[in-house]
Amino acid sequence: MRLYAQTPARRNRQILADLIAVVLMAAAVRFALAVHRAIMLLAEPGRRVESSGDSLATELGNAGDAASNVPFVGDLLKKPLQSAADASTGIADAGQSLQDAVSQVATLTTLALIVVPVAVVLLLWLPARLRWIRRSVIMRRLLDAPGGADLLALRALTGRLGDLAALPAPPGGLADAWRRGDRHVIAGLSEIALRRAGLRP
Repeated sequence: MRLYAQTPARRNRQILADLIAVVLMAAAVRFALAVHRAIMLLAEPGRRVESSGDSLATELGNAGDAASNVPFVGDLLKKPLQSAADASTGIADAGQSLQDAVSQVATLTTLALIVVPVAVVLLLWLPARLRWIRRSVIMRRLLDAPGGADLLALRALTGRLGDLAALPAPPGGLADAWRRGDRHVIAGLSEIALRRAGLRP
């Protein structure tokens, strides 16, 4: 199985198309990752809120524990401090929720920015490449099969007329020579069919 054409012009076009496809996909991935990093900056306030809430909850919890040691009124002093510590924990949870939401948005956006462009590039580029590879395999098998050169010659006769001008015209024309089974004409025509596909005989 041949991945690239044997003729320089077709091969260069294929290599250029492959490079463009790879560069476009790599650029899409890089851009998506940059957008992901930019969106994740929006999670910074959430991190600060979580950190502040955790610190406040810890300090209020410590203050409540210290207040509980005050004789007679320790339990009365501890309850509001413990309630405030619980409220601070709720603030920390809200900060964590904000970070989770931003992370989900960043992940979904990144996936969309990667999948859509890569899918478009693959749909435009890959079928043509696979078609050429399949066609080259078929043409090679056809050339090696009995009577395959005749079929390739027929393909050349039904293609672009400009390519046929390079062949010397036998008496009665190329089509008549092909019908008669002229080996030189059939070899020349099959070579044209192969060259059109980017292959060499």
